[in-house]
Amino acid sequence: MTTFGTAVWKGGLKDGKGAISTKSGALADVPYGFASRFEGQPGTNPEELIGGAHAGCFTMALSLILGEAGFTAEQMDTKAEISLVKQGDGFAITKSHLTLRAKIPGIDDAKFQELAGMAEKGCPVSKVLNCEISLDASLV
Repeated sequence: MTTFGTAVWKGGLKDGKGAISTKSGALADVPYGFASRFEGQPGTNPEELIGGAHAGCFTMALSLILGEAGFTAEQMDTKAEISLVKQGDGFAITKSHLTLRAKIPGIDDAKFQELAGMAEKGCPVSKVLNCEISLDASLV
């Protein structure tokens, strides 16, 4: 499978404006720029999108692994916090911290932690990220 996202940018770094779109249309000309990335202004940014991708990928991977082990989640809520840190003359994504809260009938915590760890390591987005990945998983 191959898919894509696109970005359009006009102007300089601080005064420029851009828009991000995805093949599916889930994102269509969503604005982004310096202010939305570094100053908390409205719009998206690449790190937020990576966080959504990581959370979604990990949760789907865990669903697969749970099913193979005979479990089905009633609900899983995952958040991926992406850390963008200034390093030298530039910036780097240094960490993705996954926080999972799940309701899975019939599973004990030890098995849940084992399977969640497998999903974190097996998730394709985890594999592509060149940063520290941590996981805080709990049953509710």
